[in-house]
Amino acid sequence: MRKHAGPVKPKKHLGQHFLRDASIAMRIAESVAAMPDHPVLEIGPGTGALTLPMIQLGRRCIEVVEIDPESVAHLAEQEWTQTHRVTIHEGDMLRWKAEDWARIANGQPFAMVGNFPYNISSQIMFRALELGERCTELTGMFQKEVAERICAPPGNKSYGILSVLMQAQFDCKYLFTVDEQAFDPPPKVKSGVIRCLRKPSDQIPADPTPAHLTKVVKAAFNQRRKTLRNALRSAGYDISGVPDETLGLRAEALSVSDFLDLARLVF
Repeated sequence: MRKHAGPVKPKKHLGQHFLRDASIAMRIAESVAAMPDHPVLEIGPGTGALTLPMIQLGRRCIEVVEIDPESVAHLAEQEWTQTHRVTIHEGDMLRWKAEDWARIANGQPFAMVGNFPYNISSQIMFRALELGERCTELTGMFQKEVAERICAPPGNKSYGILSVLMQAQFDCKYLFTVDEQAFDPPPKVKSGVIRCLRKPSDQIPADPTPAHLTKVVKAAFNQRRKTLRNALRSAGYDISGVPDETLGLRAEALSVSDFLDLARLVF
């Protein structure tokens, strides 16, 4: 393991904004709903601002994945990563293959947490969706606009593709807002902390499949100013079985349940 000396410098090309407010870090750690013995995967731990309070709260299995070699070296030298059950993975989780994910928590379900890098926030959520029952929870900090979008209800201007797809599998709740000055360097936007808990299996229908639902939701929202009749027709869907009252609506008017019904009708 490489040695590291001195403070870790935030790197602009990685979108790093290190959380410096210990009280905020503890609030996020306390927001994780998983029991202390439930494995946790932290994305982008940086200098360990969130890792340490999770240890202090008694979490027994913490795995972290960090793309920045300097941060990895810093974490490896900390007494609290060496004396507690913290496993450090160096690399880009977006490039992980199935066998890489299988090694996390020895193939057991885990909660995904973090002060998530804003520049890959959407990709992180899609990974959580792809993992299915393996990912029991997604809790942490996003750009405020993204956090609001995930938790937005139908009819809200923030309601969109991620709202529907995440809420189809998770119960999502916006917890609190974090000011720019809590970070080094301060980002240009506020942040929002959310908690998304995976729904019980019997509340997640097998039909439509996640892939089918994703295609319909994207088709509907990619032309969100159009009615569903025009948006779906232009995307090549057979809408003959969809009620006229539904086709006359715009995408933001449909609930998650409505989108599930719609996807069943067009496939």
